[in-house]
Amino acid sequence: MKTFQIWMQQFRAPFLLLAVVLVLIGVAYSLKYPSAEGFNTLYAVLLFLGVISAHSSVNLFNEYSDFHTKIDFNTKRNPFSGGSGMLTEGHTKPKSVLTAAITTLLIGLIIGIYFVVVAHPVLVVFIVMGAFATVFYTNFLAKILLGEFFAGLTLGTFVVLGTYVAMTATPEMAWSAVIPKEVWLISIPPGILTALLLFLNEFPDAEADKQGGRNHLVIKLGLKGASYLYAFGILATYTIIFILPLVEISSFWLFIALLTLPIAIKATVTAIKSGNNFEAIVPAMGQNVLVVLITDLLIAVSVFVALI
Repeated sequence: MKTFQIWMQQFRAPFLLLAVVLVLIGVAYSLKYPSAEGFNTLYAVLLFLGVISAHSSVNLFNEYSDFHTKIDFNTKRNPFSGGSGMLTEGHTKPKSVLTAAITTLLIGLIIGIYFVVVAHPVLVVFIVMGAFATVFYTNFLAKILLGEFFAGLTLGTFVVLGTYVAMTATPEMAWSAVIPKEVWLISIPPGILTALLLFLNEFPDAEADKQGGRNHLVIKLGLKGASYLYAFGILATYTIIFILPLVEISSFWLFIALLTLPIAIKATVTAIKSGNNFEAIVPAMGQNVLVVLITDLLIAVSVFVALI
């Protein structure tokens, strides 16, 4: 394998699409509720770079930790979970992965601090919690049943909110006036979806994770209980998307985000019926990835279309 290919796998590059679509939602709403200065292309580029760097750091810290705890030696790898295999197969070295994790985290932090200065200090809350989740997810949060929650909050909801604030706010704005009600509410489904992305991917790794010292929700609830929680998360996501236009908070164009519902139902049924079957759950994990990425993308598209 070539060095570039190795590091793209080490970074889990395909999963970085999540960062892209989340930032896109925030950018879309910055056009709907713009700042007095108008759209700033440089800000948008910096936000894409910053969030992608932060997401990369999460992936790298996770791989580094799972290598040292031997979790990745005991998992049955698939395209969606079980690690990249780059460390366990000797393609990369732990020190190099840790260095890359710290470097990408610093890039994200520097960009975040810049926006604290030029946009609004409320971003400090998002940045501090995001950095905390990045560094302590594997060795702390995933051991006290909070991993999925913090993943959804910091790599879902906060990305949408933080992007919007960075694109539109100014330092003198009152904290209560920084984020419109619609943006607050629309940030909830992406947060749930990010949590569900991690959650379902934990199904085939539950036993290896337990042996490695983790104690996440799939381990605590068992596969059957976890499958019902996954179903509830899917229901909550689409319920919010369905209700917001009906109560005249969002445009009816938001209904296009419901187009992924059949895929979500298929993944949910598989999780409930065959959550303990590795061969059956892997396709459901793929469907779940599509649900997360396409639903988030369609939320952004719904805003762009409504503005035309």
